Amino acid sequence: MCKGTRPAMDNESTIYLNRELSWLEYHQRLLDEANDADLPLLERLKCITQISAQLDELFLVRVGGLKLLADSGSRRLDLSGMTPKQQLGVISRRTRKMSTDLYQCFAKVEKGMAEVGIKRVLSHDLTDRQMHIVEQVFEVEIASILTPLAVASPAQLPPIPNQALCVCTKLQSDNGTRYVIIPFGATSLRILTLYAEGGYTYLLLEDAVCLFADRLFPDEIVAECIPFRITSHADARVRRDLAGDLSPGPNTSVAPAPPNDCVRLEIDERASAELLDFLLASLNVTIDCTYRTTGPINLAALEPLTQLHGFDKLRYEHWPPQASPDVDLTTSIFDTLSQRDILLYHPYESYQPVLRLLEEATDDPDVVAIKQTLYGADGDSLIVEALRRAAENDKYVTAIIELKPRQGTAYKMEWAKSLEQSAVQVIYGVQGLRTHAKVCIIVRREPTGIQRYVHFGTGDYSEAAARYSSDVSILTSDAELGADATEFFNAVASHSYTRRFRKIDTAPATLRDKLIEMINAEIQWKRQGGKAFITAKLNALGDQQIIDALYAASQEGVRIRLNICGLCCLRPQVPGLSDNIRVISIVDRFREHARIFHFHHGGSDRVFISSADWMPRNLDRRVELLVPVEAQSCRHRLLTILETYFRDNVKACVMQPDGTYRRRKQTPGKPRVRCKEILYQDAVNAVRESEQTHRTAFQPHRAPGSDV
Repeated sequence: MCKGTRPAMDNESTIYLNRELSWLEYHQRLLDEANDADLPLLERLKCITQISAQLDELFLVRVGGLKLLADSGSRRLDLSGMTPKQQLGVISRRTRKMSTDLYQCFAKVEKGMAEVGIKRVLSHDLTDRQMHIVEQVFEVEIASILTPLAVASPAQLPPIPNQALCVCTKLQSDNGTRYVIIPFGATSLRILTLYAEGGYTYLLLEDAVCLFADRLFPDEIVAECIPFRITSHADARVRRDLAGDLSPGPNTSVAPAPPNDCVRLEIDERASAELLDFLLASLNVTIDCTYRTTGPINLAALEPLTQLHGFDKLRYEHWPPQASPDVDLTTSIFDTLSQRDILLYHPYESYQPVLRLLEEATDDPDVVAIKQTLYGADGDSLIVEALRRAAENDKYVTAIIELKPRQGTAYKMEWAKSLEQSAVQVIYGVQGLRTHAKVCIIVRREPTGIQRYVHFGTGDYSEAAARYSSDVSILTSDAELGADATEFFNAVASHSYTRRFRKIDTAPATLRDKLIEMINAEIQWKRQGGKAFITAKLNALGDQQIIDALYAASQEGVRIRLNICGLCCLRPQVPGLSDNIRVISIVDRFREHARIFHFHHGGSDRVFISSADWMPRNLDRRVELLVPVEAQSCRHRLLTILETYFRDNVKACVMQPDGTYRRRKQTPGKPRVRCKEILYQDAVNAVRESEQTHRTAFQPHRAPGSDV
């Protein structure tokens, strides 16, 4: 297995794997990275914070949804044949093991960080000077902001913010024992920087509160001061979006979740049995939902430490994105696109050409319209600013903005209003669906008529994400793709998104059918005695219809290679079922996000990029795009990128039939292949070769005044 052992998946007799357990296996691979002593310390810490954040999401959305079904008595079976109650049991066992391993890993990483100058101190380790600083911060800031909430009895517990860190204080006086809850706000500063002679020293907020809790209760004795946190159900909007498959069926009645219906209680292991019993009774939680921690609760809150200045040696070597040699900075990007398509593979290549397309369009008097989907963008987005300026320059600008139910809504609303104030036509998504497609259309009036320039992408319109997430961008002036993109955008805006197009396919209308059609075509090629294979890179596979089609293709002898970073409900290499299917997963320095699909198709090589994973939520409940890549140079490059991933023998893990993974071993005598290093070096070499070509190209010398 990939570094270390863990339990095999449950229900191995079924032909499908459980979604949640497979998802947890992905985070086990991330935990394996965090445990790798060869990785820089702050990169290991980053892995830990990511796992912590994703476990929060699991409990908030998936476990919460399963608990609602279980409490309603639902016996609905998932793909692996388990009821909601059975799934809750196996998830609990797996997450407990992962939580224990995560905190053990954190202890090692924290010790290593302390040795190189990043040190968390506890209250009893504070120097006199540090104690004075903490006391001042407590008196001036903390005590003024936090509000203690008295609890008269377990039945009268006040509402506690979901997933907010709290401190439970046990107080004793002549009148007996009582408890007070101190909730921390979402914006509370968790990390308090302290004075130190060298390096970086910090104290956690909860330790500062516990240190001076007696100042809040001067007439009582603070017997205990214990951090804890609860996770309750996500609200209905979030469940519909992120866990639509857990929605009750048409004949199932599920009562609304109580306000404090807790699915997880995290509490410091130092809590006494009496204090824990009080919280369990107050929250109406069983011990089965309790997770006792051996370190700080919510390790995700330590993410700012990964960005500390002055500790570059504790991070990966910087790989600056390379300029694409296909983009001539001395000429208009419209001129370039009129001659050829451009393919960019981020973050190895710069996102600048995408920004440049919009910036040129903003100021070009011949551009008459810009149409853009904005599923994700930065708070200070250059793209949003370009759209605003374009509208002020009298372009007809339309933006479809997707407001996520849980995060990013505040700043999105802020720049959405600024767009509206600049006369941008803003459309807030499609009712009942999420617009996850990534497309930008520039409509330009040229001497030959109206010309469309289009950007299709697999990732969000985010300059920040383009620096750490692997995604594909296609820039094209292809007439049919431009017409399709325009009609698609208008169809989404007018809520008629089920129509068919010339070249592209969309979800929820035709995308799944197109994929199954392409899989079945490979079966036909194989039956006719031809060569047949499928290669795909995606983030998640959980759609039963597509899995069944892949199983059928495998049984016909079609060779299938899948690079799936995250969850995979398909079982590979099962005799008689999936002998010809191989699944690998690569977890490394960049987040894998690109979706690239290759069907041999009798030698004509059908290649696609997509915004959609092969999951029911993408194919049924989101507006997505599947775009063919037809330019020979772009198609060839994508095939090379795909092959590079499958050659990896450093970070690649091979999926086993039981859902676990084993690190691929390097064959003696074969070169070491780490795909991300190769992809970046390829980008560097492409720039170097382009510069060399320009340096060695002969330029004719013209005499002064010559017109020749």
